[in-house]
Amino acid sequence: MHILVATDAWLPQVNGVVRSLQNTAREAAKLGARIDFLTPADFRTVPMPTYPEIRLALATPGRVRRRMDEIGADYVHIATEGPIGIMARRACLSRGQSFTTSYHTRFPEYLSARAPVPEVLSYAWLRRFHNAGAGIMVSTPTLEAELRGRGFHNILRWSRGVDAELFRPRPEAEMDAFVAALPRPIFLSVGRVAVEKNISAFLDLDLPGSKVVVGDGPARAELQTRHPGVHFLGLREGEALARIYAAADVFVFPSLTDTFGIVLLEALASGLPVAAFPVTGPKDVIGEADAAVGVLGEDLRQAALAALDTDRDACRAYALRFSWRACTEQFLHNIESAHARANAAARAAAG
Repeated sequence: MHILVATDAWLPQVNGVVRSLQNTAREAAKLGARIDFLTPADFRTVPMPTYPEIRLALATPGRVRRRMDEIGADYVHIATEGPIGIMARRACLSRGQSFTTSYHTRFPEYLSARAPVPEVLSYAWLRRFHNAGAGIMVSTPTLEAELRGRGFHNILRWSRGVDAELFRPRPEAEMDAFVAALPRPIFLSVGRVAVEKNISAFLDLDLPGSKVVVGDGPARAELQTRHPGVHFLGLREGEALARIYAAADVFVFPSLTDTFGIVLLEALASGLPVAAFPVTGPKDVIGEADAAVGVLGEDLRQAALAALDTDRDACRAYALRFSWRACTEQFLHNIESAHARANAAARAAAG
């Protein structure tokens, strides 16, 4: 089984989309499947307006088709709705080739936070983009219900996983020394420091102890100036990030727009309880287990303080339910079933 994944989100970006794709490709290889990528690394790029850290590929239909031919995959999956995704979709449609897509990011909400573009127009465009495929993969039941209500169809579930060997509770000697030495309790937030992540909802909270922010983004300089008492540590990955999780007391997730939130699983696997708003992502990842592994509430301060009483062992045990292997098996099954359904429909239409 050979799959081409077309994605505008790729290294050096650090986000949930990139991590999901990397982990899925790694696990797919263990299962005997091969995933190749069509990414901005294959083209010249320009910085994204208002967000220069993200590079947009100067992809053309001809170059994308040639690259797809060179890879020669059996299946095409389009992970993002950017220039590469658009061109890959166009190539598939022109050839009568079925493809699948995934919905990772609330693009309409992100766009409206940065420009006066009505969400209804963005959703109309996204509906047309995804409904042309054989199936659209989403990470949670709440997101699936929302998109169905907006007219999206052929929706498939594709959950996420966590590296529970890397992200784990640690003795003090293995914790991040700087974070572990801060006044407690330590409230941690990890993610892109950008307006759409609602990070100010965390920074504005009146909380005891210390606040720590891990991540970078276009809003970091301004927020760091406005909140001199908050410890902004910048981008951290791998072992360095895992050590920070282990040193904190509560993970605060202020986002209202994330479709899942892999950082939630990383925190829980580290034995770190979650405080978040009851929205898509936290509501689905934690769900009815919120009393055991964290607190969801409209009052984020109250949720953060209440989460301090959560059993850290319960957080770890809950996170172990999620694995990248199960996530990848689900992805591969979706690819096969969606294409089989599309091929059957095409044969029926041909008479």
